[in-house]
Amino acid sequence: MNTTAPPASQPIEVLSWNATVTREVVDPKNTALPGAQAEDIFANMWTTIEPQQLWKLVDVVELWRYRELLWLLAWPDIQVRYKQTVLGVVWAVLQPLAMMLVFSMIFGRIGQMRSGDLPYPLFVLAGLLPWLYFSNGISSASQSIVNNQNLITKVYFPRLLIPMGAIAAGFVDFAISMGLLALMGGIYGVLPGLGILMLGILLPVLVVVTLAVGTLLSALTVKYRDFKHIVPFMVQLWMFMTPAIYLHGTDSFGWPLRVLLPLNPAYGLIVNYRAAVLNGEFDFYALIISSFVSLCVLCLSSWYFCRIEREFADVI
Repeated sequence: MNTTAPPASQPIEVLSWNATVTREVVDPKNTALPGAQAEDIFANMWTTIEPQQLWKLVDVVELWRYRELLWLLAWPDIQVRYKQTVLGVVWAVLQPLAMMLVFSMIFGRIGQMRSGDLPYPLFVLAGLLPWLYFSNGISSASQSIVNNQNLITKVYFPRLLIPMGAIAAGFVDFAISMGLLALMGGIYGVLPGLGILMLGILLPVLVVVTLAVGTLLSALTVKYRDFKHIVPFMVQLWMFMTPAIYLHGTDSFGWPLRVLLPLNPAYGLIVNYRAAVLNGEFDFYALIISSFVSLCVLCLSSWYFCRIEREFADVI
């Protein structure tokens, strides 16, 4: 078999997958002889294979190298969401608006839930927006790996980018629905104060916890297809286990619940998100505990995802 040398100015990239991914790039211009034959070029190439490190988490350098792929994965999800729809992006507003009306009717009028000095519809809407981003994000991310099986079995790239793309696409709906909250706040005469600057902390933490839970569920869904049915049921239960959406404060709870509720990361984020956008009082204890739990879940999900992602192409 005749072997022809590649162009002298074209680098050669070698990619191997065995326990870990290693990458070596050799530039033919750096070989001993300019314009060397293929035998001379490949003699200067090597691949390092290292054992899998059980404690290793995400390869941030590799993710940064493939950062442009994140947008390419998120953009089709955004397009499909509104493709061939009559109302288009209005659907991003209708979901929180409809849920606000249902909660206001059931909990506000029938259940006589109190909301402090805030109108109950506005109180509920401010809690629903971060919750809907979180719940829709983990639901989309949990199915993202399975839905992209053709892509996974054909080409290598960091698999973590797939659930990241699904969660990034959901942020568009969240940003649009923020306009509805601003409109409702103007109607009721409730305007945010300087506390809205806390969104610079709260929104990244919200994205982190959504990514953490969504990544873990995406890996579990590939391994155990039962999670395809478990996740919707789990999200429904989780919503009612997050009383910050429909209850004001925790005065009616005993001290054990007041201490344990922030272990639910959605609770601490929703309480403080509402305080930021409606000029309320922050619960820093809940924020610290929920942020710490979010970080722990992120480490766990990253470790588990990286541990089993080698099996995705075989079992998917």
